[in-house]
Amino acid sequence: MEIINGKRTFDLDDMLSKPLFAHLSTVEVDMPKDSPVWFHWENNEIWIIGTKTDTFPKRIQKNSKCAIGIVDFDSLTGKVLHAGFRGKGSLENFDSEIVYKIISKYLGQDEQDWDPRFQNLDDSNVLIRFTPDTVVIRDQSYIIKK
Repeated sequence: MEIINGKRTFDLDDMLSKPLFAHLSTVEVDMPKDSPVWFHWENNEIWIIGTKTDTFPKRIQKNSKCAIGIVDFDSLTGKVLHAGFRGKGSLENFDSEIVYKIISKYLGQDEQDWDPRFQNLDDSNVLIRFTPDTVVIRDQSYIIKK
C-alpha cells in the first residue's frame, strides 16, 4: 500500500480505530454509487459487512475497483482529518470474529446492548475485504477564530 501524505498529516491507525463512518464508492455499469458503512481496519485492510439487503456486494463482485473516504470532523475545534483509499474489494465468507470487531467498535462489547438488527447476523451475510493500493492522508483542519 502506497501512502501519500499531505503537507500536514496524522496517524492513520489512530484515526481508523475510531467509530467513524466510511463511504464506500463502487461502480455499477458506468454510474458511481456511494454507501455509508461501518468498518474494521486490520493488517492494512478494511473490512465491511454486506447484509442481505445491501447492493454494494453485487457491484463489487462485478467490478472490484472501489474507493473509500473517511473523515474525522469536529466543527467545535476545526479538526478535519481525511483518508482517501483507492483499491479493490472482494467478497469473503462470513466470519463471526470480524463481524464482532466491526459491530462492537460502534455499539460496545456487550452484545446484549446491541440493537436487535445486529445481534443475529449469520452466514447469509458476507464480508467485504478492501485492499488499498493507495491511501491519501491529509490533515485539513482549520483555525476557529473566537
